[in-house]
Parts: sequence; C-alpha cells; structure tokens
Amino acid sequence: MTAIAAAVALSLPISLCNSCKVSKKFQGVKGGFGVFAVLGEANSLGPSDKKSLWGTLFDVEDPRSKAPQCKGRFLDVYQALELARYDIQYCDWRARQDLRTIVLLHEKVVEVLNPLAREYKSIGTMKKELAELQGELAQAHKQVHISEARVSAALDKLAYMEELVNGKLLEDRTKMESSIAAPSSSTSTQSLDTMKRPRKSLDVSGPVQPYHPRLKNFWYPVAFSTDLKDETMIPIDCFEEPWVLFRGKDGNPGCIQNTCAHRACPLHLGSVNEGRIQCPYHGWEYTTDGKCEKMPSTRLLNVKIKSLPCLEQEGMIWIWPGDDPPTTTLPSLQPPSGFVIHAEIVMELPVEHGLLLDNLLDLAHAPFTHTSTFAKGWTVPSLVKFLTPASGLQGYWDPYPIDMEFQPPCMVLSTIGISKPGKLEGQSTKECATHLHQLHVCLPSSRNKTRLLYRMSLDFAPLLKHIPFMHYLWRHFAEQVLNEDLRLVIGQQERMINGANVWNWPVAYDKLGVRYRLWRDAVERGSKPLPFSKLM
Repeated sequence: MTAIAAAVALSLPISLCNSCKVSKKFQGVKGGFGVFAVLGEANSLGPSDKKSLWGTLFDVEDPRSKAPQCKGRFLDVYQALELARYDIQYCDWRARQDLRTIVLLHEKVVEVLNPLAREYKSIGTMKKELAELQGELAQAHKQVHISEARVSAALDKLAYMEELVNGKLLEDRTKMESSIAAPSSSTSTQSLDTMKRPRKSLDVSGPVQPYHPRLKNFWYPVAFSTDLKDETMIPIDCFEEPWVLFRGKDGNPGCIQNTCAHRACPLHLGSVNEGRIQCPYHGWEYTTDGKCEKMPSTRLLNVKIKSLPCLEQEGMIWIWPGDDPPTTTLPSLQPPSGFVIHAEIVMELPVEHGLLLDNLLDLAHAPFTHTSTFAKGWTVPSLVKFLTPASGLQGYWDPYPIDMEFQPPCMVLSTIGISKPGKLEGQSTKECATHLHQLHVCLPSSRNKTRLLYRMSLDFAPLLKHIPFMHYLWRHFAEQVLNEDLRLVIGQQERMINGANVWNWPVAYDKLGVRYRLWRDAVERGSKPLPFSKLM
C-alpha cells in the first residue's frame, strides 16, 4: 500500500487574530486543510512494509514544543506567517494522530472477526469484544438521535419565532389602520381600549369588497396557448370586467373588451375574420389593439374599444389589467427540468379567488378532505409544519414530501414526491424517485368567481401523454379533487359573507396562507417594499 499526505501552507486563508492564541487554541485556525491519502493495491506490500510506511506517515514530532510564544504580543507580518505555519504543522500532526486511531480501530475489528484469530481466542472473549464494539456503535447511534432532537428543537423554535414576527406584522398593521382616524373627544374609554389592543388574527369576513386597483398591476396568466387557435376566441372575466382573447394577423394574441362599441353586443359570439374579431350583430371588426377597422353598411368612424397589454410566454397567454405601466419581465411558471406536461385544464369555480388560494396553500387538510382521491390512506400526523425562510413565499411541508411556492399575484406551484398513485414516499422531495409537479392559477374573475388554470407535469411515464383520451381522465381526477374542496370552500364563503372570519385562529401549519394574506393586504395599502419577497 502506498500513502501520500500533503498540506499547502501559503495557499490557505489564515486568521491572524486566532493564530496568536497558540498555547490554548491550536485547533482554531480558520481556513481549509485536508490530508489526502492515495491508496494502491491492498496486497502490494507485506505487514512489515505496512508498518514501515505507517511509521513514516504517523511518527511526526509534535510541533507544539517548537511553537513561538506570542501571547500578548503584537506581531509583524513575518512573525504572523511563521506562526501560521506552525498552526498548519499542528493541524497536520493532529490529522495524522486521528488517522492512526482509525487504523488501530480498524485492525482491532479485523482481529476480532478474522477467522485465524478465532483459533486462539475463546468464544467468550470474542463475545465480550464484540459486545464492547456493539456498545460503542450504540453510543454513536444515541449521539445521532441527540443531534436530530436538537435540530428538531431548533426548527420548532424557528417556527415559533416566525409566528411572533407574523403577530408583530399584524399588530403594526392594526396600529397603522387605527392611526388613520384619530379618536374624537367623545370617544369612550372602552373604544380607546379596543383601539390599543392588538388584533391577534387576520380579519377576512363580510361581503367580498371590490378589488383594489393596486391588485391589478401584475401580469396575470389567463389561458393556455394550445387553447387559442388562429380562428378561435376565448372569453374571460377579469376583475369584474369582460374580455375576449384572439390572435391577430401576425399570430400574436390580443385582449380587448368583450363589448362592441356600437350596441354593447358580446364580441365572443361572433367570429375571427383575417385577424380581426367580428361582432355578430352588425359586423363591426376590431383588431387586437381595440381599433375598429370595418363598419359594414355605414361610413367608417374613428372608434376604438379598450384593450389590455397581452403577451405569450412558455405556453401561456398573459394580460396586464392595471393602470400602471406593465413590467418588462414575466415570471416563469415552467415545471422543473426533466418534467413533461401531461394535462392543461381550465375551470370556472363559484368562489372568490382568495379563498381558493387559501385552500391551495394548505396541505394539512388533505388527510381529512381528500380521503376519496389522492390522500386516500394517508395517516394523520401528530404535527404538520410548513418550513420556510424567514423572508419568502415558498418552502416545504413536514412530514409530507411536498415543496410549495406562492408566486404573486395568484399562482401556486408544488412538487410532490410519489412512488405510486396515491402514495407518498420519503421525507423530502429529493429522496423520492418520481415526482408530480402542479401549477394552479387563480384568476379573480369576479367577487364570487375564479377562473382556474391547472397544469400537471410528471418526471416519469412519458408514454402516458400519448394514450388516447388520457386528457379526459386527468380532468376527471382533477374535478374529483376540486369537488372535495369546493363543498367546503363554498360553505366558508357563505359564512364569510354573513360575517364569519375565515382566518379567526391561524395556527403553525397556516404559515403560507397567512403570508399570502399579509402580502395581499400590503399590495392594497401600497406598501413598498412588499413583505416576504426580496423581488417585490
């Protein structure tokens, strides 16, 4: 066996301050250091040769006796460099001693288990030695469990601290809202006490209010590119207004008001004629920028209806419904590398889009709500946590192997680790061999209606995409899952309209939903920068 150990002194970053404390803290050198061994054939040397090599490798003089005494002294750069070299020599010596210990323990194990050793050792002696080794192994396992417990305690503490931070944000928001209207001299003591008392929960109750104009100043995905053919139209509602999508002469998508300027007829009931949408009532034709270019049976007038900025990216049609100038970039909603899109489904749901987002950002309800679909057979864990950075709108679920992200203004992306349909595998998505990726877009159509865009992708079974009518099977399954949610969310909506607070008692696993609500409130208040995201 051949062995080579090398250390490069001058190429390592060194802390001169710590290097001065040689007498007590030789192991405190900051920087990278490694001992590299190159091992050849195991049978290339005999036992005596091995011991000779070991003597060369391990019999290195302890450098501490030669280290210069510098405690309490100021050093110039040369003295500091010399001291750093002694530090490195000590690290090299310490590494050799640790390596010697490992080699000796390895020989001890081999000696106990070697068939030749059993010829002169009694069974009792071997049992005793093996029991001692087993005890050391058990101690190592115990230390690992202690470390795991410490990590778990640290995560719990982090979750608790984040709850305190969220509570502080809610308190600050309440104080700011209270300061808008100063109390008059006739304000009672009871009302003052109520004003000073911080609100401990989100208040999402009462009839759905009109959407704030600031919530419109985002790019919204409204349709899949595959659904918008050259001669087709897609009517949509967005923020209580009717719009219609179609492709112009250049093939690019456009979005115009779904109301003819002449007699307010719905334009989507007409047809697309040479890249213009034709009203079915009197044949007026509009381009993608809303200009009327044809008026049969009358003189052409300068007429134009409202249009929205419209773009196409990564297989989706986007619109900007706000009054502010649109941003130049769109967020990416593509599945991760290695995934293939298997289904793109659009549904109209009779719920306010915020309540639907609340539902999608919550996984703790799965073993209770989705007992007939994807969560059939799931056990109910004693504790469900959503672990996330202190400032972010993404994270992962514990104990479920699911990563999740809220992408403003209305998108939810999730990656689920699975082994077979309906079954979870492992403790994290990285531990799972196969995955399902989902995109949910909750477009606010009106105060009680949401346009849901759902995209499902897999990183396995690519042939499923080519099976005839498979798209209908995926849609049937998606509708089953949504129906399990809808009966609950519709009930929430009814009670919310009648005054019930749907966010009365947030708990630890509601973290991502709470952050969405705080983000949305910050948008409506015009806060800069927006919370939980460095990009906002």
